[in-house]
Amino acid sequence: MCTRIFTLAGLWLLLLLPSLSTAQAVAEPLTLSAAVDAALRHNPGLAALRARAAAAAAVPAQVAVLPDPRLQLNVLNLPTDTFSLSQEAMTQVQVGVVQALPFPGKLALRRRAAEFEHAAADDAVGEQRLKLVRDVRSLWWNLHYLDRALEILARNRQLLRQLVAVAQTKYRVGQGLQQDVLLAQLELSRLRDEEIGLRGTRRSEEARLNALLDRPTSQAIRLPGASPVVLEEPAAEADLLATAGERRPLLAAHKNTIAAARSRLQLARKDRYPDFSLGARYGLRVGDDPDGSSRADFASLMFSMSLPLFTSRRQDAAIQQRGSQLQQQRYGLDDARLRVAEEISRALAGYRAAREQARLLQTGILPQARQTVASMLAAYQVDKVDFLNVVRAQVTLFNYETRYWHAVSRAQQAQAALQAATGEGAVTRQDTQPASQTSKEETSHE
Repeated sequence: MCTRIFTLAGLWLLLLLPSLSTAQAVAEPLTLSAAVDAALRHNPGLAALRARAAAAAAVPAQVAVLPDPRLQLNVLNLPTDTFSLSQEAMTQVQVGVVQALPFPGKLALRRRAAEFEHAAADDAVGEQRLKLVRDVRSLWWNLHYLDRALEILARNRQLLRQLVAVAQTKYRVGQGLQQDVLLAQLELSRLRDEEIGLRGTRRSEEARLNALLDRPTSQAIRLPGASPVVLEEPAAEADLLATAGERRPLLAAHKNTIAAARSRLQLARKDRYPDFSLGARYGLRVGDDPDGSSRADFASLMFSMSLPLFTSRRQDAAIQQRGSQLQQQRYGLDDARLRVAEEISRALAGYRAAREQARLLQTGILPQARQTVASMLAAYQVDKVDFLNVVRAQVTLFNYETRYWHAVSRAQQAQAALQAATGEGAVTRQDTQPASQTSKEETSHE
């Protein structure tokens, strides 16, 4: 009997273990670093760009080789009356090979253009990585603010319940007013309404963060509790702009695209020159000559070249097209620099404003508001302050506490945007040596 009981208990434990592990996984707090790591590993958008960059990496080796040679099999001068290979002396069975040869320098330019385009694809991965980290950090800190706001709301609701109890007691003994009880109950209803809105917003932000982490959008996210937050003094805007010029993948991608467009322009100019073709054939003859000797076989060598006779309508038009595309990429780089500068200025202004507001609330307003509430609660107990002022003071404290965490959240989100704008944390792309040297030479004067 005991053995059967233990066996059944063991089976129940085995059935419960998966659900227990799942509950433990859901309950595990999601730290900021863990959220960022999960997004970088699993985000499908980033994975798609990585696959695109891997595809671009295979292009330079393909365009740098000669075209495939062509095999030729011919039968020449075959008589149609007998279709005999030995009837006529000029009948041949030929085997030949033809190799196309682009004008010198064309293959190297095609390879360089493909290498720069591969580098730009790598930079696009780095840019998407920065944006992904920025979005994850922004959503995480917004969830952190919403959690703190819900905690503060729950604490204030408990305090208001105590005030309602006090007001009801005083009303029953004839020392209070019915309007005080109704006012407190109204404030409790208002807090409930605000809680519904906060929970709805949190659920929406939770779904967005889960999508970035490639997880089910309905999966619950629990963040760690509140901890001291240090908002450091930001660097000067000029230093941030200099850092962005060196690290921002967006700018590097535009520079590599310019270098690729320049190589395409040089290649279009090379198209004014002819391409060549070399070939060799061996002709087999069957039969005998009139003197009874075997007919000799034939060997042939061939050389051909293209004749660019319509350059004004083809090659010159292609050169104009490539030149316009190069100019377009240069304007794109200028526009990207302006957008990066705007991002840095806006993020820096937002961070400074939120940082100053958080410091003011933490060191000045909140201590004063807490002292005011404590003083009014003590005075209300001895009927020196009316109930309305007590409620107003408590509501004010609640608003200031919520605004503090909102300011902290906005500062952290602005800092995340600032790091993304400057390229902080971007992965350095390891270029091949030839592409790296050419990139520096051709973009130094841009």
